[in-house]
Amino acid sequence: MTDTPRTVEAATAERKEELRESLQEIRDKVKASIQPGSAPTLVAVSKYKPASDILACYEHGQLDFGENYVQELVDKAHALPGDIRWHFIGTLQSNKAKILASIPNLFAVQTLGSIKAASALQNSLPNNRESPLRVLLQVNTSGEDSKSGMPPLTNGSRLEAEPLVSLAKHIITECAGLRLEGLMTIGSLEQSLNASDSEENTDFEKLKETRDILAKYLKENYGQNAWGDSTGKLVLSMGMSSDFEAALKAGSDIVRVGTGIFGQRPKKTDA
Repeated sequence: MTDTPRTVEAATAERKEELRESLQEIRDKVKASIQPGSAPTLVAVSKYKPASDILACYEHGQLDFGENYVQELVDKAHALPGDIRWHFIGTLQSNKAKILASIPNLFAVQTLGSIKAASALQNSLPNNRESPLRVLLQVNTSGEDSKSGMPPLTNGSRLEAEPLVSLAKHIITECAGLRLEGLMTIGSLEQSLNASDSEENTDFEKLKETRDILAKYLKENYGQNAWGDSTGKLVLSMGMSSDFEAALKAGSDIVRVGTGIFGQRPKKTDA
C-alpha cells in the first residue's frame, strides 16, 4: 500500500476492530468456498459508508472497493489513498461518464449496458491514462424489470441480433481505451435465498452459459488477445452478501460484499 489519505478522519478504535473482524470473517468464508487454484477478487461495497470505514479496511489490506454513485465515488477517491482500486457498480448515465473517467485509480466499470455508455466512456478517458479501463457487461439473468442489464445468451440465440454481442463487438472494435474483461449480474434475491447446496442458482448458471457462448463467438471472430483478463478469459462478477459463497462455488471470479463487511446501510435521503 502506498500514498497517504488526504482529509479522512479516522474511525474509532471500536469501529476499526468491528470492521477488521467483519472483513476477516468474509475473507475466511471466501477462502472456504473457492475452487482449487482460483483467486477471486473481493470487492468491498462501500456506498453510503464514510471514508473512515474504507480507510479502516484499507489498513487491513483491502484494496478493491465498489461504489454505486458517481459523485460519491469521486469524493471518496479524492480523499482516500491513490492505490485503492475503485469499481463502479451502479447504473452509468452517459452524461456522468466524463466525471467517472477522470478518476485516476478507477479500476473497472462493472455495469456497462449500452453502446452509448461505452462510447461516452471511451471519449471521456484522459490521454494520460496508463492502461485500458476494464469493463464488464451487465446481464439481467433474472429477467426482473427492476434490474438493469441485457438479456442473457442461450444456445438458441441469434447472436448477431443480441444487444450483448453488439456491445461486445463495439468495445473491441471502436473503444481502444476500454478492455472487455467479463460479465456481471445482480441475481434475484428469491433465487439467492431459495437455492440450496444441492440446487443450482439459475442466475449463476445463466451467466456462466452466457460467458461460454460469448467467449466462443469472440474467439472465432476476434482472436484471443482483444478481450478477457490477463489469463485470456471472460471473468464473472456474481454474488453479493447473501449469496457470495454459492457464487464462488459456482465459479465466480469477483464477489461484491457490502453489508457483510460494513453492516446495514442507511437509507439514501433526497438532497
